[in-house]
Amino acid sequence: MLVLYIAFAVSNAVPKISAQPTNELLTNASAILALSGDRAAQGIKISIKGVVTAAEPHWGGRFFIQDPSDGVFVENISDDQPSPGDILAIEGVSYPGGYAPIISHPHWMKIGEAPLPPAKPVEIEQLMSGAEDGQRVEISGIVRDARIADNLLNVDISSGGYRIPVYAPIPPGIDPSKLIGTKVDVKGTSATTFNAPLRHLISVDIYVPLVQDFVVAKSRATDPFNEPLTLVNNIAQYRAGRSISDRVHVKGVVIYQRNGEDLFIRDASGGLQIKSNEVLPLSKGDAVEAVGFPGFDNFLPVLEDAVFRKTSEPPVDVTPTNAPIAELLQGLHHSDLITIRGKLLDRLEERAVSPAGEPDLKTILVLQASNMVFSASAETTGPNLILKSIPIGGVVEVSGVCFLQSDENGNIKSFQVLLPASNSVRLITQPSWLTPQHLLITLAGAFLVIVVGTSWVIMVTRRNSALRHLIHERELNQKELQKAHDTLEWRVKERTEQLRFQITARKESEVQSKATLTERTRLAKELHDTIEQTMTGITLQLNTVSKLLQQDPIAAAHHLGLIRNMMRMSRVDLRRSIWDLRSRELEQFDLYKALSLGTNRIAANAGIRVDVESKGNVRPLPEIIEEMLLRIGQEAVTNTVKHAGATSIKIGLEFSDHNIALEIRDNGKGFTPENCPGPDDGHFGLLGMSERAKRLGGQITITSAPGNGTVIRVELPIIRAETSRIINEQTEKSIADSNSGGG
Repeated sequence: MLVLYIAFAVSNAVPKISAQPTNELLTNASAILALSGDRAAQGIKISIKGVVTAAEPHWGGRFFIQDPSDGVFVENISDDQPSPGDILAIEGVSYPGGYAPIISHPHWMKIGEAPLPPAKPVEIEQLMSGAEDGQRVEISGIVRDARIADNLLNVDISSGGYRIPVYAPIPPGIDPSKLIGTKVDVKGTSATTFNAPLRHLISVDIYVPLVQDFVVAKSRATDPFNEPLTLVNNIAQYRAGRSISDRVHVKGVVIYQRNGEDLFIRDASGGLQIKSNEVLPLSKGDAVEAVGFPGFDNFLPVLEDAVFRKTSEPPVDVTPTNAPIAELLQGLHHSDLITIRGKLLDRLEERAVSPAGEPDLKTILVLQASNMVFSASAETTGPNLILKSIPIGGVVEVSGVCFLQSDENGNIKSFQVLLPASNSVRLITQPSWLTPQHLLITLAGAFLVIVVGTSWVIMVTRRNSALRHLIHERELNQKELQKAHDTLEWRVKERTEQLRFQITARKESEVQSKATLTERTRLAKELHDTIEQTMTGITLQLNTVSKLLQQDPIAAAHHLGLIRNMMRMSRVDLRRSIWDLRSRELEQFDLYKALSLGTNRIAANAGIRVDVESKGNVRPLPEIIEEMLLRIGQEAVTNTVKHAGATSIKIGLEFSDHNIALEIRDNGKGFTPENCPGPDDGHFGLLGMSERAKRLGGQITITSAPGNGTVIRVELPIIRAETSRIINEQTEKSIADSNSGGG
């Protein structure tokens, strides 16, 4: 049998690899299996060495290979196929496969031979999970079926409630029928069967490469047909010393057979369904013996994987048993030949595709007995004229095999009757007068009465049409009035919201105007307290120098040093004051472009690359916020150029609904913030940035360490863009009025 794994490989003989440029190389099977489906589809390069563990002749060159890490399938579409035990060096690319990742487009070379890797004992649940796909594994189980096909020994073994197909070389002189019921130890390669479009696991098969890897651990003690007979009603009952490898020996007479699928027998205790794929035509009443494994179907006993043989006893007449509904609901008469009566409710036909000569038409009768609805079905090769002739509504008596359906609590949910022949149905009572035809005539008369009554109602209705028309017009007028009222209420609400918005904008504009006046006052004070006083000090120092220049040059040089320091401090103060004015960049560009232009201009002479990027909903901000952020960014870049020794600076703007964040990150030498020089040492950069942020209710965070660069992050609250536009317009008007008034 060709497993679905190989069938999928054949259907995708030339897989399409969406290869992408990559230098990645996988060198072991475990790394290949760890790939996701999308990653495996990228065609990652593979180079591994391993031992071939499975390579069947009908696989078209494909094989499994295993290295010390794991086992993997190789999509080798070629007439040249290695053998189990060959050591191969394989070059290929990854591919998702139908279940697990595989090696595709391989180029392999045999470099030696070696014993197969040791098989790993695994729990049956682990094996059936599909996790051991491609691995050499070892399991034990009971043989439930054995046959020879495709030059292989095909064995179904049962273990832990699972049924596992095993394919092994044919041992010399083997009789497959004598393997059934034996316990075997199997070593082979696990191969999954799967739904390829969905990549879903269906089941697991095992391929045994060597005869010695298939070992009969416990042979069958005796011929099961020589074991004592068991009553069919006792196969699911307790028996001391029972083993899962024990088969049950039963005997009875045939009551129904579906050749190659199952047969039903009866003995003195009841009936039993025997599932068997043997093809041996039997007749009703033939005596047979069967051996098989007890099992359950719909929570009811059944004999599975059975073999049977006809005895030499003459056929007997089999009569059906009368089965009341109450007994059926108690679980009695399952798989037995019964007779039951019911009223025919419906009749259905189902057609199936079957080999020539096999039944391909199923006629289903839906019956009701007491308050229970059940079905009776018969399979024929053509239309069943007898069953089609039974009128709907008639009471019939059916004779056939009862097939109960139970739940896990033993409660009978439903049942059906399998009819061995068309004459198994007998009409007892014709349907009552109230047939569908008679019902149709009755409905026609009732319809006529309804028409007459409706005509009378229409005549009465016309008398009230005028009144209803007036009522309708009044309702329309009332709806129009209500609509007008709702429109007025909506407009009042809308206007109220507009007024509230305008009032809020006006208040915010007043705050902005006050902030502008405050900034002008602060700038005037700053110019007076810094530059003017510094110039006064410089003048005094120059007078002193002029007096001491001839008498004491050393003292004069000292005062000249003081003058240089004062000039440098004055330049710092002047630059800060100038930067506090509206920048040309912001007059020409938005904040993003102004930052990019201003910072690159500062860093260009130092050979430092500045990258600016933005995130979120980029939009205009209030003028004072844009000005503050620009100055902080320029000050930070200036400090980096002077002190950090960096090669690159990254500036990020992050817009959110209520906040704006500016982050400046460099790769310079860094510093310890606690030990950073401050105003006492003549350094005002960090202090100035902090004061600017706090002035607008924001915060600044400085993160740095020696050798790790520096990150400065500023976060400021912002107002809505709509309000910002109104504030800017009103602020400009207030400043203009103020300038004209103070001229």
